[in-house]
Amino acid sequence: MKAVTWRGVNEIGVEDVPEPTILNDHDMIVEVGLSATCGSDLHLMGGYIPAMRAGDVLGHEFMGTVAAVGPGVTKHRVGDRVVVVSFTSCGHCWYCRQELYSLCDNGNPNPGITEALWGQSIGGCFGYSHALGGWAGSHAPYIRVPYADQGAFTVPADVSDERALFASDAAPTGWTGAHQAGVGPGDVVAVWGGGGVGQMAARAAMIMGAEQVVVIDRYENRLDQVRTQIGAETLDYEQDDVPAALREITGGRGPDVCIEAVGMEAHSPGPQYLYDQAKQQLRLQTDRPTAVREAIYACRKGGSVFTLGVFAGLVDKFPLGAVMNKALTLRGAQQHGHRYVPEILERMSRGEVRTEHLATHVMSLDDGPAGYRMFKEKEDGCVRAVFHPHD
Repeated sequence: MKAVTWRGVNEIGVEDVPEPTILNDHDMIVEVGLSATCGSDLHLMGGYIPAMRAGDVLGHEFMGTVAAVGPGVTKHRVGDRVVVVSFTSCGHCWYCRQELYSLCDNGNPNPGITEALWGQSIGGCFGYSHALGGWAGSHAPYIRVPYADQGAFTVPADVSDERALFASDAAPTGWTGAHQAGVGPGDVVAVWGGGGVGQMAARAAMIMGAEQVVVIDRYENRLDQVRTQIGAETLDYEQDDVPAALREITGGRGPDVCIEAVGMEAHSPGPQYLYDQAKQQLRLQTDRPTAVREAIYACRKGGSVFTLGVFAGLVDKFPLGAVMNKALTLRGAQQHGHRYVPEILERMSRGEVRTEHLATHVMSLDDGPAGYRMFKEKEDGCVRAVFHPHD
């Protein structure tokens, strides 16, 4: 079968790969209906995530139809329409029992790489390097899903494929950020990043009772989506003094919760961006922390900062003094989607969570390289490139 693959730094290809088969009693094979690009895929594309190999199938945000099930699968049958969480989690280890699913002890069959990077291994993720398990990705007609009873969820009949697609990663990642950051009634929440994850974090914060939500970005089409589709306020960081605007909005205090949904390739118009970019390109640091720095400085004293964008390793000029002296709570996570997807699907069914607008460009797998280029360069207002493997 053909699939969209990583061929090297900034080189995306389409090539023939073996069809997946059931290898474990708890596996199932999903015929992919739709598979989306994600901002974290751009870190793979740029060579910032270790342990990628030429020919690795990309993609971790997807939905489809069950094509085959192993004998140990009890919750799904052939023909079911499902959405699958991007992280592979066993559902039974200590971390899964605490509902910290992306920290699963068993979801990553290659734990040594992340143990060396971070001190301990986390769970695995489809199509996201051999450091996170080496699982084949979803930009293909079929995908093997391990721990199927844990990570796959039946899509309600009244939820479209386009809406259900983003219950795989963007929506549960946003929910993880808002919930784990402690968003509550009356809070003022600022979200850095107006892509799919940032928009979903904003929507989750609103549902959790935030009084005011502000999303910070520079692309007008994304800011327009935030205003019209999500219902949050916006700031353009190339036009607005973001820290000053947030202080004005909050009576001088700053936001109660700041969610960074940009990650390791953050952009900024100031000189710090050039500094961080140069150090990253020279591999003197792995990540550009421009947005998370601003979030830490902007957050009110005693507030909460959550790093939801993907970071891989080490950063420079991290404002630890501000974290300590302002008594901030600093947290981060990959998504614990298994915990949030049932609620998200229910809210999608009621029309409280809408995501179709994120799929601005739908195309075939043959257009994979063009889709990734459009997504990376934000060509033609591309918010997400989505692949239909059977076109």
